[in-house]
Amino acid sequence: MIELIPAIDIIDGQCVRLTKGDYSRKTVYAQDPAEIAKGFERMGFRRLHVVDLDGAKSRHIVNDGVLRRITAETNLKVDFGGGIKTDEDIRKAFDAGAEMVTVGSVAVTFPDLCGEWIARYGAEKIILGADVRNGKISINGWKDDSEEELIPFLRKYVDMGVKNVLCTEISRDGTLEGPAVELYRSVMKEFPDMHLIASGGVSSNKDIADLEEGGIPAVVFGKAMYEGKIDVTKLNI
Repeated sequence: MIELIPAIDIIDGQCVRLTKGDYSRKTVYAQDPAEIAKGFERMGFRRLHVVDLDGAKSRHIVNDGVLRRITAETNLKVDFGGGIKTDEDIRKAFDAGAEMVTVGSVAVTFPDLCGEWIARYGAEKIILGADVRNGKISINGWKDDSEEELIPFLRKYVDMGVKNVLCTEISRDGTLEGPAVELYRSVMKEFPDMHLIASGGVSSNKDIADLEEGGIPAVVFGKAMYEGKIDVTKLNI
């Protein structure tokens, strides 16, 4: 059964969604992300993906206060990403109640530091963020493209023990155009034991079913939830 993970993205303390990672194409869905998290919990979800978009842009955690409220006021298992670049950032995230952290940019720019975190906190606490644009990994809030290609990048960290990977197809993110199922299937073919979390483009219950049928272990979705395009009553939460 595919793991279902709703998402909350934060800018200026508000719950927002971007289109294709473009900060100028922002839609605000709620003023209080903690209330949205409580709503997800009432629906039956047990897991939540939280992204500090201010942190991703600023290259350090900004909205840890919002994270702290969510983890204090719900029993959701929260994974948190955005702006985790230093030992202080990762400690701040865990101190604010994150069960896991998602690291992306630092895994590209400072792989030794990322490796230290995997050894220190355990691979089960680290989610590798692989945000893909034109086959390459993007970093720093998707503002910059690296020279890292997806499969070699993943292989390097799988060799370090990483099993949890959040893969976002940037061209699909926030578009409601459907997920990149073939991309995720190609990843699973290379790494059949990976707990791959598909992200980007989910627009309907059918999209989720297609991912499950394709053997994808987990999926993150946000905009489709906020715009009422997913029928929660028909999900196997």
